[in-house]
Amino acid sequence: MRNFIRNSCRRFLGESGAASVEIVIVFPIFFTVFVSAFELAMMNTRAVLLERATDIVVRDIRLNQGADYEYADIRDGICEMSFAIPGCVGAIKIEMTPVSSDTWGTLPMEVDCINRQESVDPIVNFTNGVENELMLVRVCAVIDPFFPTVGIGRTMPKDGTGGYIITASSAFVNEPD
Repeated sequence: MRNFIRNSCRRFLGESGAASVEIVIVFPIFFTVFVSAFELAMMNTRAVLLERATDIVVRDIRLNQGADYEYADIRDGICEMSFAIPGCVGAIKIEMTPVSSDTWGTLPMEVDCINRQESVDPIVNFTNGVENELMLVRVCAVIDPFFPTVGIGRTMPKDGTGGYIITASSAFVNEPD
């Protein structure tokens, strides 16, 4: 038994450890690439689901002519369909504004997103519009990254709470009654 232990120790101590050094050097690179790919895939999946949910809700608005939708109705409809956004009701903010046919103005480039640091719900730019009016809808969601300190999760732009922003937009015309 002594010889077996002695031989095992000699074999173990006789290894050079060259493979260990290679793994220590290469593993962090592969891990970072894997985590970044996962983070990017989840971000894109959430963005696609938010865009799809926004399009479906806007389609329902177009088909239900003459109905006045409240902010909460649209928010709940979007959150019902975009299941990949955790805490959706508290994570999204919706802007709906009419477009003047004289100036054809659009929504400002700066996105009005929810501020998770505030405990008060601010007033939202949300107007139902009148007949034959073009309406622009923009939804902004703030989502926490899975790995905020590794790879792409570390470098993506974040708000004050550490979440990144995804947006979806759509347009429709208020049909006459």
